[in-house]
Amino acid sequence: MSDHCCPPPPESSTVDQRFSRALWFALVVNVGMFVVEVVASWTSGSVSLLADSIDFFGDAANYALSLAVVGMALSVRSRAAMFKAACMAAFGVFVIGKAFWEMRTGAPPEAATMGAVGFAALVANVGVAWMLFHFRSGDANMRSVWICTRNDVLGNAAVMLAALGVFGTGSAWPDLLVAFVMGILAIAGAAAVLRQARVELRSASS
Repeated sequence: MSDHCCPPPPESSTVDQRFSRALWFALVVNVGMFVVEVVASWTSGSVSLLADSIDFFGDAANYALSLAVVGMALSVRSRAAMFKAACMAAFGVFVIGKAFWEMRTGAPPEAATMGAVGFAALVANVGVAWMLFHFRSGDANMRSVWICTRNDVLGNAAVMLAALGVFGTGSAWPDLLVAFVMGILAIAGAAAVLRQARVELRSASS
């Protein structure tokens, strides 16, 4: 999406209480689902669930950082967004590397656990996305929150499709393919947030 799709917000802004409440809700949900998916990925042997659990952890940190900078100067929020973009990109690179590694040694994961946990995560993230949808066109900080949440919903749906693929083929390939796609989504989202944050920084310094 182009850098000029969302006009930069004013330098000084009041704290949006609705955004803060949505962030707190998202933070609690993501911490809880991180714990659930770490355990599930370990017991099922699923790389896509591991990728999703790390994503939940990263998002929880993302929401916590967003809460810390809500209402601060545009330059501070933009720099926070750049840091979050770097974390998103690092997550993507890690997941892609893990998927390639498991291509050599990975056994088929447990499809039933993948599907059940993927569905629970999808329900949780749809609720978070519904609360954050209103803020999807804000500054780079708000935009980074929305992109993370949107990617989560897509990732959860993909994990469920991977579970069906594993069940139908008895192969690890659907799981690894989904993990790879989730890594690409994280890197693409990081690039979009970074572009907007740079525009806002230039605007704040001019």
